[in-house]
Amino acid sequence: MKTKFTLLSIVFILVTGIGFAQKNKEESPSIISGKVSIAKYHDRDQLEHMQKGELLELYKERIEVIVKILPNIAFATKPGVTMASMGIPETKDNKKALEDNIEASKDYFESTIEFQKRILPYSDKSNLIMAILFYEETLKSLHTYDDF
Repeated sequence: MKTKFTLLSIVFILVTGIGFAQKNKEESPSIISGKVSIAKYHDRDQLEHMQKGELLELYKERIEVIVKILPNIAFATKPGVTMASMGIPETKDNKKALEDNIEASKDYFESTIEFQKRILPYSDKSNLIMAILFYEETLKSLHTYDDF
């Protein structure tokens, strides 16, 4: 009985030690994170047949994608690119700068959406459609960004 207990204790300690030893260092955060694409692009006729509430949601969705991508296109246009994959040293200062940038983008997006929720319903439907089409063309152009 004592031998079994000792053997089980040793196995438990070894397994625990191996489990902690296998922990990799913390993964570098992605420069572009979250949702950065839209499900569907529209043409003017499709948008003109939508209710204003639907258009408002499309508009906000496109703003979210643009806010997350455009400030970082010098680094990447798709999620998953990290400082390490770009060859940027992962120093404490660089990690802090990336965290600050991610937080600033999040804060900007939240305040923009709060403003849009209050003011955007007063916009003219045709202006809203033009803005959605403009944002969609901007997002489409990101697919060819690497060609430049």
